[in-house]
Amino acid sequence: MINRDKLYINGQWTSPSGRKTIDVINASTEEVMGRIPEGDEKDAAAAVAAARAAFDSWSQTTPAARAGYLQKIKDGLKARSDELAQLIAGEVGMPLKLAGPIQVGSPIANFGYYAKLVTQFEWEETSGNSRVLREPVGVAVCITPWNYPLHQIAAKVAAALAAGCTVVLKPSEVAPLNAFVLAEVIDAAGVPAGVFNLVSGTGQVVGEALVRDPDVDMISFTGSTRAGKRISEVAAASVKRVALELGGKSAAVILDDADLPAAIKGTVNACFLNSGQTCSAHTRMLVPESRYEEAAKIAADIGRSFTVGDPMGAQAKLGPLVSQAQRERVQAYIRKGLEEGAQVLCGGPDAPPDLPKGYYVQPTIFGRVQPDSTIAQEEIFGPVLSILTYKDEDEAVRIANGTPYGLAGAVWAGSDERAMQLARRLRTGQVDINGGNFNLFAPFGGYKQSGRGREMGPWGMEEFLEYKSLQFKPAKPAA
Repeated sequence: MINRDKLYINGQWTSPSGRKTIDVINASTEEVMGRIPEGDEKDAAAAVAAARAAFDSWSQTTPAARAGYLQKIKDGLKARSDELAQLIAGEVGMPLKLAGPIQVGSPIANFGYYAKLVTQFEWEETSGNSRVLREPVGVAVCITPWNYPLHQIAAKVAAALAAGCTVVLKPSEVAPLNAFVLAEVIDAAGVPAGVFNLVSGTGQVVGEALVRDPDVDMISFTGSTRAGKRISEVAAASVKRVALELGGKSAAVILDDADLPAAIKGTVNACFLNSGQTCSAHTRMLVPESRYEEAAKIAADIGRSFTVGDPMGAQAKLGPLVSQAQRERVQAYIRKGLEEGAQVLCGGPDAPPDLPKGYYVQPTIFGRVQPDSTIAQEEIFGPVLSILTYKDEDEAVRIANGTPYGLAGAVWAGSDERAMQLARRLRTGQVDINGGNFNLFAPFGGYKQSGRGREMGPWGMEEFLEYKSLQFKPAKPAA
């Protein structure tokens, strides 16, 4: 039982203004594994005030100084990587063998990346008679989700600190314990007081207070499209900058000359990773009508091979979902797919019979899914794959683009060149070509209702920068 009873504000572990707490539930045992403060508006205001007071000094630090702090944070996280992997496997339910490299390895890499980038970045350039400066936007509020908790925190916080912003972090109350470890690491790294602040609590209270606060210059949010719309509405009152990474309903388009077994295996893996709790999951698989029967059989066989079980064990490919509410949501979508006439190739709405404890669901694959059906249009956020068919490439593109989202996707073809031709027609932020690996340092973000702005790489840091032009009179020619 991990009891966190203080918030990290202005360089100190501070008692919250109220006495309410939030239980953190272990996804595989359904037992309380930790407890955190339920912060309120006063705590949010104190954190923003600390960040505002620290901004002038921090924004003037040299890139080399900021790099030094970022490197110390990277080293501190690395020293606690085993502890963090265990923690996130419990909070989220990702199998421990994956939580280490994915849930912890990528945040460590992110802090290391920005430690290098900050000293190599072009902070000034000349354009005609102007000197163009890149400067930090100010106080940045980072509101992060539970599915890849430390990864999403690092993507925002490392970039913001590198840019010279001060930060207030509100982690998801569902999986917040890893954020407290990060705060301890940042404190041990000697980051100046007020530069980084942590306030835990709910989105309805702490999140809303932070978004409304006039001393906040920017909101960087990852989560649901519904919550992103609300943040945009509240932030508009003070014309804050808002960066949003929201939902997805990504399509993997398999063309007629693709290696079908490889394409289907890659798509199922990309759909089921983290028990489907991934915003960029490839949840729609588009196959030629002429190859449907073959594709359905291969997909069902692969789906049935995904063992579900204890994330702390060595056998399970999939752990539980994060919460009872999430399990009920996913099960409701599976029932909806059945009601709308889709064909169940494997899985179903019932919990696995041999797992009475934990928020487990069966990995489920639907065939003969209609493009306008609920399970083909709405983000399910569970291990549920829909197989759709198309007659030609134009129809494949229309189906792939035919949702409100545009976060990610894939194209599988007999050659990279052919795949790239179709990929250029997809209205989405990332497209994997014939199984291309995720690139932690390429821009990540979406089109349409998948969000606004980009994270990762230099593009992620630029979200936290303003541009200033200094105009000079041209020098007089010599007499």
